[in-house]
Amino acid sequence: MVTRSIVHMDLDTFFVSCAQLQNSKLLGIPLIVGGGDRGVVASCSYEARAFGVRSAMPIKMALRLCPQARIVRGDMEYFSRMSNTVTEIIEERAPVVEKASIDEFYLDVSGMDKVFGCYKWTNELAQTVTKETGLPISFALSVNKTVAKIGTGEGKPRGNLNIPELDVRPFLNPLSVQKIPMVGEVTFRDLSRMGLRTIQTVAETSPEVMQQLLGKNGLEIWRKANGIDNNPVEPYKERKSISTEDTFSEDTIDIAWLKARLSGMVEKLAFQLRDEGWLTSTVSVKVRYANFDTEPKQRKITYTSCDHTLTRHILDLFDILYQRRMRVRMVGVKFSGLVRGTYQIDMFEDTQEMMSLYQAMDKIKRRFGQDAIARGAWNKLKNK
Repeated sequence: MVTRSIVHMDLDTFFVSCAQLQNSKLLGIPLIVGGGDRGVVASCSYEARAFGVRSAMPIKMALRLCPQARIVRGDMEYFSRMSNTVTEIIEERAPVVEKASIDEFYLDVSGMDKVFGCYKWTNELAQTVTKETGLPISFALSVNKTVAKIGTGEGKPRGNLNIPELDVRPFLNPLSVQKIPMVGEVTFRDLSRMGLRTIQTVAETSPEVMQQLLGKNGLEIWRKANGIDNNPVEPYKERKSISTEDTFSEDTIDIAWLKARLSGMVEKLAFQLRDEGWLTSTVSVKVRYANFDTEPKQRKITYTSCDHTLTRHILDLFDILYQRRMRVRMVGVKFSGLVRGTYQIDMFEDTQEMMSLYQAMDKIKRRFGQDAIARGAWNKLKNK
């Protein structure tokens, strides 16, 4: 089997770096990019991290740890534009590119070592990204996506690593099992209670035991602990929009029912956005009347994937659009202008309480299906 050469590239503290490009006075200080006092940290500088500040931490807690931190709100439109610029630079040069999020990429450069030398080529690409955009970027080169991603995290900031096949196990073994990308806090606690705290202890546990403990996830964690990951680098294709329409069995003029139906459509689409890692910047409503006349209306908004924000805009557009007081045959909702985001909800607009609510609801939907839980208006409509 031919050994693959897989690169993981990650823009260092991407939101912070973008904010510093916009305002050089933010360089070299403890900096937090995020929402207001009740919001959360979307990103923070290394100066802030020295005080214990971390991404997804409530702003209030971050300020208790680092009272002198400067807080700036995120400009998702600018962040998206910078991300697209980096994407173009990488895609022009790399043979196969997968854009994993707004600030990270996988590259398959297998075979290039015969001509250029994979590490030398990747290092030159990273320098080109920084030279042309001003953004710092880290990378790691290894035999698969999992090892490369872990390597990037271990090498930050800008400590670019090369982990050949013979060095994979020595590199992984001493690390915390939490370094494996799919191991979250809950799984880490479960493994820790069983004494499986390092990657080596997991790797040396039999796959059958891991499967008994954690099901399919346990087997996948065991594979990754052993440096096994055959997932290909999938060429980057950007989704343009998501949408849904509902044609009614009977035309209606029941405004409350129509609004409840629109709210339910928004909730399902918003969950899809979060589940796939998207944010939307344009919302649209479409109304088709009983005489088949069809009227659309759209609006540009701040990037988000939150039900309550999207529902407010959709219902507002419906109120503006629905002026004819005729019976309605069909309504539709569309979200477009999508960008990738590491965060499932809009950290620049929402509170920690709202984040926790969405995370809990999404967890229930993933486990029991989208109809397992719903917001008030849509839930009442379904139960009629």
